[in-house]
Amino acid sequence: MTPQEINDSNYVRIFDTTLRDGEQSPGASMTLAEKLKVAEVLDDMGVDVIEAGFPIASNGDFEAVREVAKLMKRSTVAGLCRASKVDIDRAWEALRHAKSPRIHTFISTSPLHMKVKLQMDPEDVVAAIHESVSHARRYCEDVEWSAEDGTRTEPDFLCRIVETAIAAGATTINIPDTVGYTTPDEYFDMFRMVRERVPNADKAVFSAHCHNDLGLAVANSLAAVRAGVRQIECTINGLGERAGNAAMEEIVMALRVRHDAMPYETGIDSTYLTRASKLVSQVSGFPVQYNKAIVGKNAFAHESGIHQDGMLKDAQTYEIMTPESVGLNKSNLVMGKHSGRHAFKEKLKDLGYALGDNAFQEAFSRFKDLADRKKNVYDEDIVALVDDELNRAGDRIRVKSLRIACGTDVVQTADLTLEIDGKVSSASMSGDGPVDAIFKAIKKLTGEYPHLALYQVHAVTGGTDAQAEVSVRLEDEGHVASGQGADTDTLVASAKAYVNALNRLIVRREKSAPQGLQASA
Repeated sequence: MTPQEINDSNYVRIFDTTLRDGEQSPGASMTLAEKLKVAEVLDDMGVDVIEAGFPIASNGDFEAVREVAKLMKRSTVAGLCRASKVDIDRAWEALRHAKSPRIHTFISTSPLHMKVKLQMDPEDVVAAIHESVSHARRYCEDVEWSAEDGTRTEPDFLCRIVETAIAAGATTINIPDTVGYTTPDEYFDMFRMVRERVPNADKAVFSAHCHNDLGLAVANSLAAVRAGVRQIECTINGLGERAGNAAMEEIVMALRVRHDAMPYETGIDSTYLTRASKLVSQVSGFPVQYNKAIVGKNAFAHESGIHQDGMLKDAQTYEIMTPESVGLNKSNLVMGKHSGRHAFKEKLKDLGYALGDNAFQEAFSRFKDLADRKKNVYDEDIVALVDDELNRAGDRIRVKSLRIACGTDVVQTADLTLEIDGKVSSASMSGDGPVDAIFKAIKKLTGEYPHLALYQVHAVTGGTDAQAEVSVRLEDEGHVASGQGADTDTLVASAKAYVNALNRLIVRREKSAPQGLQASA
């Protein structure tokens, strides 16, 4: 059943745009293989619509939309396009193999955007809406139209263009808060006004797409649902441009936990939320903040004595949902150096991983090495280990060995060996500390000198033998890429993270999209 065929008036469709709007976040570029992994998880968890990309933007985006369209078993696949025939033709070329395709076309509608961005008169915008939606309908019955900067569009004009889009054949109408400016009451009133004033409003499903510039994206999205909106556009972890988008995990669990106040349903299997969050964090290189709602490391952690006492008596004293309901596995210390392949495979399955034979053997070997170095192996350790391995798959540059000389009375030196496109090279560099020395050695060996915009370290678990997980963000000539690395040695993890980010930066630079084609509808 496609999203348009759902007749339940209380069903809220989840439109995930992690692969499109989420990827536009600086440094969050994903490879095709990574996009397909994310898309498969979204399909499995029950996402109604997956916006796979912006096909006209680049050959890479086109290929990603095309391959996601071929792969999806349940979800509708959408491709974004501007209000032009060339964009729409390209989108359909990418979507045509989808089991359930959707063309998503947009145009700016606020006075500011029409004057400055489009340099078009309102009448020309109305004509463009009718022409673009009509053209899209020639290809596809499922057409979504968006009014970019809709919350700053004049009410009378907004009603007129919504009526025009529906008359031209749009089956979904999205009125986004593109710049994250509105408030819940304003957003509620806007949708109620449009749905009451537009005579053919009952012919389309209304959609909300909220950005989080004021931290109101989820609140605004839920207000829209109360106003009759039946599709919410969101991303895993709230990934997206500037301050991000509405976070899918927060929307889904808010509707589930507070069903008494918001009696609406989604088709999302919430036990996939933690897995999806970790995957998106891994492939984007964006760590999830510890206190992030639903999927943060501390979301189900309790340190206060009063809280701990209540939890021991009844978990409901301080937890309004169970960890299991969002796919969090609570088991600890069940794996160690004596664990065999079968036990390890079952543990990976419990943690949501399905690895091929080669990847499994590599992961098992690294697990045994880790178990020899760590007294206790936690689920979080295994997740970090496997994610680190998957994160480096396909990298042209790899860390082979690292030796560090550091201390109070020696020159801080890094002896580093890298494998670059199959060729092994070594260098020794000194620096202002061991991390600086490592990064200088990488630069010397690769001939790449990007700006280090972020260096961040956190422990995967507690204890002095904990694995370190390092995040690095690099910038070079307008290109941004993030990378991660994990190891019980913080310096090794740092080298892995920098090299991973550098690999991504090189790919992003080689496949950079034409300027001006990104959109934040």
